[in-house]
Order: sequence, then C-alpha cells, then structure tokens
Amino acid sequence: MGNCWGAKISSDSPSRTAFSQTGPTSKFTSRNGAALSGSSSHASSASMLPTPRSEDEILESANVKAFTFNELRTATRNFRPDSVLGEGGFGSVFKGWIDEKTLAPTRPGTGMVIAVKRLNQEGYQGHKEWLAEVNYLGTLSDPYLVKLVGYCLEDEQRLLVYEFMPRGSLENHLFRRSSHFQPLSWNLRMKVALGAAKGLAFLHSDKAKVIYRDFKTSNILLDANFNAKLSDFGLAKDGPTGDKSHVSTRVMGTHGYAAPEYLATGHLTAKSDVYSFGVVLLEMLSGRRALDKNRPNGEHNLVEWARPYLRSKRRIFRILDPRLGGQYSLARAQKAAALALQCISVESRQRPSMDEVVTALEQLQDAKEGGHHHLQKRPSSRSLDNNGVKASMKGKPAPSPKAI
Repeated sequence: MGNCWGAKISSDSPSRTAFSQTGPTSKFTSRNGAALSGSSSHASSASMLPTPRSEDEILESANVKAFTFNELRTATRNFRPDSVLGEGGFGSVFKGWIDEKTLAPTRPGTGMVIAVKRLNQEGYQGHKEWLAEVNYLGTLSDPYLVKLVGYCLEDEQRLLVYEFMPRGSLENHLFRRSSHFQPLSWNLRMKVALGAAKGLAFLHSDKAKVIYRDFKTSNILLDANFNAKLSDFGLAKDGPTGDKSHVSTRVMGTHGYAAPEYLATGHLTAKSDVYSFGVVLLEMLSGRRALDKNRPNGEHNLVEWARPYLRSKRRIFRILDPRLGGQYSLARAQKAAALALQCISVESRQRPSMDEVVTALEQLQDAKEGGHHHLQKRPSSRSLDNNGVKASMKGKPAPSPKAI
C-alpha cells in the first residue's frame, strides 16, 4: 500500500502488479498467463516463493514485541477513523501511542507515537506479505530502514507496529499540491536520495543479502528531519546464494519502476533494485511521476521521455523540476542526471552497485545543507557545454526499451 504516515490521505500511487499501460487499475498477464488485477496491491499466493523458515521460527526470532489485539485497539483509540494515516489495498494505517519503555498503550498525546498497519482480512497472500515484513524488519536493523516495533497475530487479525514517520512519504512531498507539502529543495532531495540509497546498499550487503523489489517514492518515509527510511517489505526476497546469479520469481512490483530484464524473464537481482532507484532519482530530479497519463503524448513514461535529455549535457535542464528554480549548481545537476542514466541502463551489467551510487551521492551533498546560501541560477542551454562534467558510462547508451 502507499505509505503516508504523516498525513491523512488515501493512497493513489500505482499499485503492485499493475504492469500495463492502461493505468493503476489495469491488469497484467504474467508469464504463466494468469491475469492479475491491478486494483489491489496483491497477487495470488503463487507469486511468493516459499518462506525459507517456518512461521513459528520467524515469529520466535523476531526481535520485536508481540502485541495483543486489545493493546493495539487501546493504543489507536479503537481504530478511530480520525486516526487513519493512510489507506490502500494492504489495509489501513492508524496513529497510536504507547509507553516508550514498557510499550504498553498510553493516552493520546503521551508516550511514543506509532503507526499501526492493520491488514484487510483477505486471505493467504496478505498473510504472506505480513509474514515477510516480520521476517525482514524483525531481524534487520539499520538507520535507513523503518523500525518495526512489533506485530499482532491473533485469530484473523494481522497487524504491524512501526515507528511513526512524521513527514510521511517522499511521494507526497514530490507530487502532492497542497499547503501541507511544500516543494522539496534541491539539498533535501539529494539528502533523501542518499538516505534511500544507503538503505538499499545495506539490504544488498553481505550482512543482509536482500532484494527489496518494490523501491518507489511511496515506500520511502521521512522523519522529522527528512531522514529517509525504507518501508514495506512485503515483496522483499532473499538474494541469490552460492554460484547463482539471480532469483527466479513471478514478476511483481509497481509498473514504471520494474527493471526491463525482470519484466522479461522474472530473473531478480540486486541490479533490479538499482534500476528502480534510478527511476526514483529521476522522479526527484524532474518532479514527475514514473507514469503519468495526464501528461501529453510521448511524456507518459518518465524514463522513456527523459532518456534522450539525460544523454545530452546541453539539454539536461529540460528534465529538471521548474519548482527548483536556481537552487542547483550546473555541475551537480549534470552529475545527478548522469547517475540516474547509469542506474536506468537497459543492460543490468552497466548499472552501478548501490555502494557506488552511495559514493556518487555523497559527493553531491552540500556542506551547508539546510542553510540559506547562494546557488547558481539555472544556465541557458548554450552554457552547458562549457561547464559540463564527464559521466563515467560504460559503452554507448543502450536503446530505449519497448513500452510495457
């Protein structure tokens, strides 16, 4: 589901499994011919590989609290409608309060704020994704992953308890037009990009060896200081082991973010996540959604529209979000665009690793981050040739992929 834990809205981000060109409520036909509805964020139970550990083993090893349903009902004031932070195909997220030390429910406004995700009671697939969240977030800990405080498994009830992220999702800050969501500055966008990249790099590290598989703006949550954390691990997979180069799985994810080789073959690798990161970085640079049917013809698919501009230093400014004004220096804008282009390479081997992405983004951070300082005005297209920087691209850019 779309995560928006800092503001009360309904998620309208593209849903998982909606791999077609007819919008978020369309259908995608997988390789085995089964039609999957895009109106829900879930597919059939066949889409998930068998969990490597039993359910009991996962719950026993999770380093989080097992809440009772009554405790969470009290913490959220009986799941009151005015406590809803977000809604989607997965269920609803409610704001609640618990004691920071004992984790017992407390009065509203006292103790620690939490976000309680309550699953719709819709069968096996919802339970599998709930279990995947406990499996990964219950054992993995990193500053760039949202913290799982606990879970509830009681009769038919399936709930997850997270730390509260007051700034909500990156999706809201990039695409919502309201007084509550002001346009993100260039420096904040680069800060969020770096934090999200560090989250993916941790998942890909030898310590975790996890492929996230659903990297998108609605799954990047922001704390009070705009520190980014990855959320929603329902589609995450253990990476390949031994001499295996990939994990074979049924294609799932969100249309517009999935790597072309994954769509074509079902072969999942860490480079699949790198492609998704490139799409999100492009969204942050442009202020445009990965897919937007409200744009003019030829501009519906962000990657296909932006790729020609990314290849030309003198035309890069055409893709940059006009709301950024003169906040970015030319050199940094070109480097960020070159990084995005590398990440969305059609050939997966031409994409950088997430560690390399982190290194590149660290070089784009401003030492005066958050302060008011002079930034270069956006240059004219004529000046781009003389001030450009070299992007380390391997070989010639691959041709654009066919529309999905």
